[in-house]
Amino acid sequence: MNATDNEFIISRMLDAPAEQVFKVWTEPKHLSQWWGPRNFTTPVCEIDLRVGGAHRIVMRGEDGTDYPIKGVFKEIVAPERLVMTMDCSEHPQEWHDMVNPNRAKEDNNPAGEMLQTVTFEDIGDQTLLTIRTHFESAAIRDAMVKMGMNEGWTESLERLEVYLATI
Repeated sequence: MNATDNEFIISRMLDAPAEQVFKVWTEPKHLSQWWGPRNFTTPVCEIDLRVGGAHRIVMRGEDGTDYPIKGVFKEIVAPERLVMTMDCSEHPQEWHDMVNPNRAKEDNNPAGEMLQTVTFEDIGDQTLLTIRTHFESAAIRDAMVKMGMNEGWTESLERLEVYLATI
């Protein structure tokens, strides 16, 4: 699966059926247990799982800084695919400055609205989970990768693996 210039893609084979992986991705009581990089918590996890329904997740770093993400579900095909918008406009100003240090002061969302497609490919007792994030530009994608997007998702998916093994 090839990414375009303005996309980020990460995949992971998980030792759980797609139906279970979909469930732990879409139910707040589960998602809040593994979402975010290592040493982050998820004090807010709200999901209205329907097309047009909203989601809001707040990741909290070790230093107490909150990183809210909100968006709307565009497509839901259980247990195969989720398509949703991702808006980080409520992230701290310092984070926005890293995305675009030359942004106008009134630009409170330099990362723009991202479109995320998550697929859950059932492969026997395993699931190939693929997360494809589409950015408004290659420059935004590059900034996000430089800020640690790959490492953050890798840690989050490691947490998901551990969580799946406990339920």
